[in-house]
Amino acid sequence: MTNSSILLDMKWDNLKSAEPFITALPHLHHINWADKKQKQTDLDTVKYALVWKPEPGLLARCPNLEVIFSVGAGVDHIFRDPELPDLPIVRFVDPNLTGPMVEWVVLQVLFHIRQQRQYGAMQQKKEWRELPQPPATRFRIGIMGFGELGQASAKALLPLGFQICGWSQSPKQVDGVTSFHGAGQLDEFLGQSDILVSLLPLTEQTRGVLNASLIDRLARDGPFGAAILINAGRGGSQVEEDIAKALNDGRLHGASLDVFETEPLPQSSPLWGVENLVITPHAAAISDPDALATHVANQIRRYDSGQSLEHLVDRTRGY
Repeated sequence: MTNSSILLDMKWDNLKSAEPFITALPHLHHINWADKKQKQTDLDTVKYALVWKPEPGLLARCPNLEVIFSVGAGVDHIFRDPELPDLPIVRFVDPNLTGPMVEWVVLQVLFHIRQQRQYGAMQQKKEWRELPQPPATRFRIGIMGFGELGQASAKALLPLGFQICGWSQSPKQVDGVTSFHGAGQLDEFLGQSDILVSLLPLTEQTRGVLNASLIDRLARDGPFGAAILINAGRGGSQVEEDIAKALNDGRLHGASLDVFETEPLPQSSPLWGVENLVITPHAAAISDPDALATHVANQIRRYDSGQSLEHLVDRTRGY
């Protein structure tokens, strides 16, 4: 097929967001789906598609499509399409995405253990009072979802003295980290997590897993007597009503959430009024257009030269 195209459906309103891809992939014609003028374009030439939450049936309208790229690390937004073609799907894996996620995880962990929320409230009241300060070495952090992002977060937290364990569906080994895997080892993992960091992908198995039952299985013998929940994975993995109740009744000491069941988080959500909760607007790690363009261009070069694609999604697992 000559005059091949790449479909850019990135959900970025700024049309200039396509410019890095024009620079990185000059040999391809670019169809920017954010441009209303291009929505009538014939999609027969589309060989590659870079998408975020594509409209159902859009990819099926590309009869010569060969590879699907995700704008982010997650791919559940692609699997929502009931007409999704049976083609390779490539996740976005890049230091420009991993680094900010690690920064956010470390920030939230330190915010909670150094009791910054309490100190902030005291500052507003002009109250000078020192709070008990358990050291990092007394906290056990469990990272649930121990892939690229989870392992990078563990490696950043280890030098601070935290005890780290990781849980994943399949065995993973990282120096200094106690690894758990599979449903059979989940309870043991939860029982020694004073701080639970969820970086889980959204699959049928993980949907709603951060619920009251899981919260009740977290450690109760840590420095604060109740666990801390941090989620930057997927909003669909959490039951927000259960989290709010656990924060209000003390079963959770605190929480930080970057992802939500509905985004933007509705103003009617009870989460807004929870005092010991940190909310960020799905901003823990934002895909950078320049880094994303470089990633896609590298993978297309590999594919066109007969090499295997990297960061391929296992369609049976959904990530």
